[in-house]
Amino acid sequence: MQLSEKTAQVAAMLEQVMGLPPRDHILPPLDNLILTLLSQNTNDVNRDKAYEKLRSRFPTWDDVLQADVREVAEAIRLAGLANQKSERMQAILRWIQEKYGALNLDCLCEMTRQEAIETFCQLKGIGIKTIAVVLAFSCGVDIFPVDTHVHRLCNRIGLVNPSTKSAEQTFELMQPRVPAGKAYSFHIHLITHGRTTCKARTPECQRCPLTALCDYYTKETPQ
Repeated sequence: MQLSEKTAQVAAMLEQVMGLPPRDHILPPLDNLILTLLSQNTNDVNRDKAYEKLRSRFPTWDDVLQADVREVAEAIRLAGLANQKSERMQAILRWIQEKYGALNLDCLCEMTRQEAIETFCQLKGIGIKTIAVVLAFSCGVDIFPVDTHVHRLCNRIGLVNPSTKSAEQTFELMQPRVPAGKAYSFHIHLITHGRTTCKARTPECQRCPLTALCDYYTKETPQ
């Protein structure tokens, strides 16, 4: 079976089981960029708490930019790596202000994927995953973000070659394989599946709907 065909079958099966995910809370691109920066090396709960505290303490992005970096770090402490993230956050905001003349990233939605990646991945703290998340979640671009969790599942199920060692490599390989119009929902479904069923250390294969398609299950289950 070709990997594109297998990917389409996995995506269809997860959609059949989970349904289509809602898109009812869309953040502006800059807000999403900062939220994704906070998500690095932490969980969603701490990320969201840190973001809420940041926005409560500093209502505008200009407030964040003008603040003492130590106060910004204190506001986002729950997200971890607070000193590093606060410095990078202010550097990113400063760069955006200087380049675009305003603390607004709506122009990102007008860029091609490659232009967006090349423009923003030069900044410390911003990688391909971050830009892909902003494009997919804020701009509605049909791009498939790959974080460490999605990378793990793509490898375990067998949607990429086992020699694919990084999320960046998986990102490049998966873009042409994900069915058109399904990138956002497939990304959400894989993350959900990884949290509830295909867990990193103890996958619950006995209740997984993907066993007939999964390389890991085939290898680990006695025939």
